[in-house]
Amino acid sequence: MDTDVLVVGAGPVGLALACGLLQHGVSVRVIDRAPLPATTSRANFVHARGSEVLDRLGALDGLPQESVRAMTITTYAGDRPMMRIRFGDPGLGTAAPPMVISQARVEARLRERLAVLGVRPEWGDGLVEARQDGTGVTAVLAGGTTVRAGWMVGCDGTGSTVRKLAGIGFPGVKVSERFLLVDGHLDGEPALDRSGTSGWVHADGMLGAMPMPGGLWRLIAYDAAFHEDKPAEEQIAERMRRILPARTGLSGLRLGEVTWASLFSVHRRLADAYRAGRILLAGDAAHVHAPFGGQGMLTGLGDAENLAWKLALVVQGRAGDALLYTYQAERRPLATAVLRGSTAATKVNIAGGPLGRLLRDQVLLRVFNQAWIQRWTTYSTSQLWVSYRRGPLGGGRGAKPRPGDRVGDLACERPDGSRTRLNAELRGTWAVLGAEVAFDAARRRLGDRVVRLRPTTSAGGLALLIRPDGHLACKGGSTEVTRWLDGALG
Repeated sequence: MDTDVLVVGAGPVGLALACGLLQHGVSVRVIDRAPLPATTSRANFVHARGSEVLDRLGALDGLPQESVRAMTITTYAGDRPMMRIRFGDPGLGTAAPPMVISQARVEARLRERLAVLGVRPEWGDGLVEARQDGTGVTAVLAGGTTVRAGWMVGCDGTGSTVRKLAGIGFPGVKVSERFLLVDGHLDGEPALDRSGTSGWVHADGMLGAMPMPGGLWRLIAYDAAFHEDKPAEEQIAERMRRILPARTGLSGLRLGEVTWASLFSVHRRLADAYRAGRILLAGDAAHVHAPFGGQGMLTGLGDAENLAWKLALVVQGRAGDALLYTYQAERRPLATAVLRGSTAATKVNIAGGPLGRLLRDQVLLRVFNQAWIQRWTTYSTSQLWVSYRRGPLGGGRGAKPRPGDRVGDLACERPDGSRTRLNAELRGTWAVLGAEVAFDAARRRLGDRVVRLRPTTSAGGLALLIRPDGHLACKGGSTEVTRWLDGALG
């Protein structure tokens, strides 16, 4: 066997998965058909839960300082502000901030972490064939070499070669026509407020402007009238230059130097299954949807973290492979909800008929000015609410958190009395908060990949067994911990 796990795709999801597996002591190779890492921004918002995942992977350091703190969205009709949403702390106990930052920088930080863990992506050699049997997967690469791995995970995007070779269906529909996407500098007057995102409703389609690090702006515009076939970046940029003053009503505002431009249509797709034998899918290979709300990279990072600890236990013989079915059971319902929400947001943004525009401009915009709606929006998009309580590893009654719920980033003490945070300890490990007997029971099944912590505030009197992804496994003493581990791991 050349490696325990072959990860196909060195985007944020593949890199996060590889880091997670390595933290758990599993050998990994990462391949990507691209000749070099991407340098364009693509996704540019990381919500609080994504920051938590990066924190637990040891890959968050430095990113908050590079990011832009643009936590408002103001919607205009011409120069008249119609709605302002203020994002903030949803009160769910996180030390990890939401960030406006380029996907390229997130990937670079993950590659740095991966290198510290002893692995570098292998560029310019994509997957062309995969044959699996009862003990592993044989991958044939474009360069003619073969790799024998125990497991393969496709993190190779919407056109996933892994998904196609595994024979997994990817049904869906087209939701919208074309959007223009441009990163560049804005010149002229009036200067836009860089403390938040600005958006304009217009009969020809919405246009938004988000501040990005380095003085750049991300511009996005719905433009069903743009019919160029496979336009060059300069054509896209020139089209944005023409519609920018028309859509915003700001005749003095100009698009200057452009660093990247792209064109996309919104599709909604969800894989029929996340697993076929020894082949699994994560991120855009499993689900694709509109970019509104910044949920794409966020959901993919969650996939990677959820899968990493489960696959590691299976690879190391501490769990039966039935545990891997809980990956789909926990993550696919979330993807379904994200697809539903992003599709609804897309339809609102591109409303073209008189009734649709009336509903958006006169009803929904007014509703979203309400403080409680804004709190709900922050709560919803953060994904800090995500719970697996209804999944096969969750359940139970009584006081929160319940099995499957996310546990906040609690302030804790190590046995020696030194201070720490829960998420800082969950780097390839489980945690027991509380009784030593529960810790001993966990160690009997999990070995040295469990730490004992004491919360600095009351945890309700019961010991908590925390999964490596920050969710509660179970509460109780030795008996409850043993029972949960035996049931979950087989």
